[in-house]
Amino acid sequence: MNHKTRLAALSSFLKAQRAKLTPEEVGYPPGSRRRTPGLRREEVAALAGVSTTWYTWLEQGRDIQASPNVLDAIASALRLTHDERNYLHGLALEPGAGASGTAELPSYSSDAVSPPLRKILQELRQCPSIISDRRCQIVGWNEAAAHVFVDFAQIPESERNMIKLIFTRQELRRLAVNWKQFASGFLSIFRAYYGQYVEDNWYDQFLKEMKELHPDFQELWEHSEVRTAPEVVLEFRHAKAGKMLFHLTSLQLQGGSDLRCSIYTPAPDSDTEEKLSKLMRKKPS
Repeated sequence: MNHKTRLAALSSFLKAQRAKLTPEEVGYPPGSRRRTPGLRREEVAALAGVSTTWYTWLEQGRDIQASPNVLDAIASALRLTHDERNYLHGLALEPGAGASGTAELPSYSSDAVSPPLRKILQELRQCPSIISDRRCQIVGWNEAAAHVFVDFAQIPESERNMIKLIFTRQELRRLAVNWKQFASGFLSIFRAYYGQYVEDNWYDQFLKEMKELHPDFQELWEHSEVRTAPEVVLEFRHAKAGKMLFHLTSLQLQGGSDLRCSIYTPAPDSDTEEKLSKLMRKKPS
């Protein structure tokens, strides 16, 4: 992410977070004549203990210096979550200035999944599971995932990006009853990585491509949250199995590989596990 793009992303993020808060939430009276939703800039500045002018410059994406302590104060004023706070630091601090600064890491391939990890995937027979890297490239999956989603083995390795597949594969667009929720879950993880690896220009190139090719991507991206481990309940309408309910749990794998395992557990009060068993006894098309 180049310097100008990073500051533009910071500006967009601060504006969006400010718009989410109401005066009542932070102890201010409702007031009147508010032309836009959310807090005013001067209100955020007062809560953070900084000048209105300085905060305005920060939100405008001007090239100014911000210390980690001041950023923490702004994060508290905006009621940011832990993931959102890290995202703010990643965008506002120069690479290497804080914990978010890091050197570029290589992308991964299917070889990144160790034999013990492959064994764990196989044992999760009734839980569709996908392993992805920091770019949401799919580097591992189990048989259940191939039946519920798509047969990833039939997709060229370079094209196995979960974000791209969600927008390009019609079977995945039709799969989720609430497709926007399905897509937003992965975008929230992607945004967390985007803020963490500010030196990797791959993200800007990928986002530019997605915005140009998919008109509905822009809106979802602008409104996506920042969450490293979203836990949601998803309803699928599978072409062969019908209605299926899954709890999504996303786990960061320990170690330096920066891999993530997304596990879809059949909802306990549903017949999803039975349907999945029947589906897996059939050869995938």
